[in-house]
Amino acid sequence: LAQVFLCQAALVAKNEEHYWFPSFSPLEMAEKVLSMEEVAKHKTKDDCWVVLYGKAYDLTKFAKVHPGGAKLITDAAGMDATAQFDPIHPKDIMDKLLKPSLTMGVVDASTIKPEHVAKPPEKHKAAPKKKVKAAAAEEEAVEEFKKPPLAAMLNSFDFESVAREVMEPQAWGYYSSGGDDEITLRDNHLAFQRITMRPRILVNVRDIDMSTTILGVKASLPLYFTATALAKLAHQEGEVAIVKAAKKAGVPYMLPTLSSYTLDEMLAARSPDQEVFSQLYVNPERSRSEEYVAKLEAAGVKALFVTVDAPQLGRREKDMRNKFTQQGSDVQDGEEDEGAVDRSQGATRAISSYIDPGLCWDDVPWLKKITKMKVLLKGVQCGEDAVQAYKAGLSGCVLSNHGGRQLDTCRPGIEVLPEVMEAIKEAGCKKGEFSVFVDGGIRRGADIFKAVALGAEAIGVGRPVLYSLASYGQNGIVRMVHMLQDELQMVMRLAGTPNVASITENHVLTTNLADHIVPLPVDNLTARTYQALEPAARL
Repeated sequence: LAQVFLCQAALVAKNEEHYWFPSFSPLEMAEKVLSMEEVAKHKTKDDCWVVLYGKAYDLTKFAKVHPGGAKLITDAAGMDATAQFDPIHPKDIMDKLLKPSLTMGVVDASTIKPEHVAKPPEKHKAAPKKKVKAAAAEEEAVEEFKKPPLAAMLNSFDFESVAREVMEPQAWGYYSSGGDDEITLRDNHLAFQRITMRPRILVNVRDIDMSTTILGVKASLPLYFTATALAKLAHQEGEVAIVKAAKKAGVPYMLPTLSSYTLDEMLAARSPDQEVFSQLYVNPERSRSEEYVAKLEAAGVKALFVTVDAPQLGRREKDMRNKFTQQGSDVQDGEEDEGAVDRSQGATRAISSYIDPGLCWDDVPWLKKITKMKVLLKGVQCGEDAVQAYKAGLSGCVLSNHGGRQLDTCRPGIEVLPEVMEAIKEAGCKKGEFSVFVDGGIRRGADIFKAVALGAEAIGVGRPVLYSLASYGQNGIVRMVHMLQDELQMVMRLAGTPNVASITENHVLTTNLADHIVPLPVDNLTARTYQALEPAARL
């Protein structure tokens, strides 16, 4: 699935001469008008033109370093590959990242015939396991999966189980995978179970008010949708559906940098009074980040969350192995057989050239200078870094390990939270001066309660949004939030906390949070929805 992670994007480090970072729109260039017959002449791996959204691009050299393998591009040589490209990538990515000389011109739409259109690849579905009759050893027909009605969804794990059935294996592998042995991925949720409740009684809880403000933005509960890449892998409406669902649910959405839709399309999907945040990967070419941030600010985005935990992409073996098993031996050609292209590391190269691994504390003044938005760091994992962010004058931080997808065996955000709150307090931070958020592993209303009790202003959810989107579209996301609201309302009432402000550290016990040795009852919902890693011999 490396090709879906900005595959058409910047492999600058390896082939720097073929890519550029424009400071002006390609529309400012005079573009040649081509017929499709002319494009069709360039149909070999040594002369490979591909049409995307009405423009022809010379991808001859790019194909050799394409993270998804050269064949995906060369198979569409001399053809219109928009149908293959569109389900995942934003429309403007080629014009942003390719040199003008590689944009060959605009194709006359009247010359494009059906035979010129590359067909999307067949969807890969995992082969169903066959049931065998005990007596006759005859194969039984396997029942086709029947998606339960939306009303049957009772918790976030229900959405995850449905998403696993309805998503393509490549997309599921991309979303569900974690770093290395996926220890952190699993512990992100289990850590909440190491926090126990300490309810108070005889409190008037007739009326429960879950509403709050997140960085000054009103929210129906202490929750926001955190940025997640490539939402079209879940549903054709992708980030546009998430924007609309966030409005219906009454929570903010953090727009992702690595989106399937363009920034303009995501911003256009907002309701007139809807507030959003944005996430930022700092580009090695800082002027491009400055232009992006300026566009966000001009559009009224309220806060900028700068991701700081991904100077290199983690090893997501579930995703990597899925790419290998899906490609099949027929995908390989001469150069790939000889090992000239290592596709398993393609996404790492791509993201490393799109995200600046040299980003450091010296860049914080620059970040503050280029925008009037509130600037926060996303990916803080210890008290010292939170204190340094506070002293640098930033507005807050997100305690996050990138959904368990980066450095394995690092601590869950909820486990880091008490350390951070104590550290910034000792540094002189007063309430309201520095906002602390947590993401990763939130699956229950009780998880939200525990995070708020330990000092978080709100929590971010990522995978639950994607899984509910994949399962039931925009309505699925809204129902998922409503279920968390119902759970949080119940927990607040039973804990004796009529509003968010009344939730304090005295309502929870964290004795076992950091020791990792407390025995717990089996969490069957997690156990039965988590897809275990498999060694090669077991695939």
